[in-house]
Amino acid sequence: MSATISAQAEHNLLNPDDYEAARQSRDARFDGRFFVGVLTTGIYCRPVCPVRIPRKENVQLYRSAAAAAAAGFRPCLRCRPESSPGTPAWSGSSWKVSRALQLIDRGFLDNDSVEVLAGQLGIGPRQLARLFQSHLGASPVEVAQTRRLHFAKKLIDETSMPLAEVSFAAGFGSVRRFNAVFINTYGRSPRQLRDKQGRQARRQASLQLTLSYRPPFDWRAMLAFLAYRAIPGVEVVTDSSYARTFSIDGEQGHFEVRFGEQSHALQVQIVAPQSHQLTHIVDRIRSIFDLRADSAFIDENFSKDKLLGAVVKANPGLRVPGCWSGFEVAVRAILGQQVSVKAASTLVARVAARHGSSYHADDKPEGLDYVFPEAEQLVNADLNKLGIVGSRIAAIQALAGEVASGDLLMDCSVDSADFVARICEIKGIGEWTAQYIAMRALDDPNAFPHSDLILRRAAAAPGQTLTPKQLLVRAEAWQPWRAYAVILLWRHYASLNN
Repeated sequence: MSATISAQAEHNLLNPDDYEAARQSRDARFDGRFFVGVLTTGIYCRPVCPVRIPRKENVQLYRSAAAAAAAGFRPCLRCRPESSPGTPAWSGSSWKVSRALQLIDRGFLDNDSVEVLAGQLGIGPRQLARLFQSHLGASPVEVAQTRRLHFAKKLIDETSMPLAEVSFAAGFGSVRRFNAVFINTYGRSPRQLRDKQGRQARRQASLQLTLSYRPPFDWRAMLAFLAYRAIPGVEVVTDSSYARTFSIDGEQGHFEVRFGEQSHALQVQIVAPQSHQLTHIVDRIRSIFDLRADSAFIDENFSKDKLLGAVVKANPGLRVPGCWSGFEVAVRAILGQQVSVKAASTLVARVAARHGSSYHADDKPEGLDYVFPEAEQLVNADLNKLGIVGSRIAAIQALAGEVASGDLLMDCSVDSADFVARICEIKGIGEWTAQYIAMRALDDPNAFPHSDLILRRAAAAPGQTLTPKQLLVRAEAWQPWRAYAVILLWRHYASLNN
């Protein structure tokens, strides 16, 4: 078997010497950065697998789970590769690879072809295939297939969802295909795997899932950031949890996330109307908390910087907070112009209360009362007498019109430079607002609101303030993680002024 695997996938292998220490120590910081194919068993594992560590000469290392699967290995039932934090966004040398991965995670290839995916990124399918082979060691189709398999396996192991629902929730086109893939991969049917868990299939009002992350992760800082900007009635944040309502395909739901000290994972409870929406919901949760990030890798690069070195040492594991809805973040950013953060929260809560939908669920956390309105609901909405000045009402409604018509997208499929140029055409939206939205809604790790006053002060010598142009020059060394530098500098400035 080893000869066959080597012949098929030799160019996809990582140098084992580079990762031997991490493998031997089961270093959780490398979970998802590589996968271990064991030649003697034909199984691939996470580097944190609790089984006896195989000898170096008996393993081959792969950039992604999909690459290991494509080489002929089957996933380990003990360490469950489907539970790893996933492939870090920095795996690609350009935004095209990370954007393609994000789109695949959202189920893009469940309904569209690789040709359509490549067109979405502005490149040809052959170039996209070459990029994936170079950075991940697998094709887009293989990556998508592994994603479906892993998500389905996770639902089988962690929930009591009926298997037919699991099939469609994971993006399989049919139950027959679902069964065939599992038998081919695991040598067992989904039902046999479920029986091993001892779970009886039943419909559930809510689902509980565990989502892993790589340490370090300063989740307290993440929750503090979200709490300070939370929309009353739509979001509820405590010292160890985050909950919010949402609308997807016209259906309402909510989720609650809880953090703890015992493991590198968060516990998620989801109340969703339709199971086929789960892939998208989990993807958004991962993005909100930036779970795919490799903080150890990013922090190490910042540690070499004269300014950020000391800051990252004092604040390891900071992440870039994402969002559920780019439109919601954009409305909040517009309302936050020239007012305090708390005042903006009050204004956006008024918008949600007047034009959002009331939310009712038996087991919802206290304080979740509204679902934030969609763009279509605000195009012609009456926003008067809410304390919002006329120019911002005009900007919100112009933005709503662009989003509702489909002329303006705010997700990971959009190149940030194109997005910033496009949204800045709307009167009342400037560079800072556009870059802030790109940071949180486009999942762009390099977005950078360089006109931000706090950043310009935090990056300057004490008592001085850089110009936006000077800050851009200074930030060249922080690419492609300038968004993480933003979070670090905001945190650093706050610590100096509290």
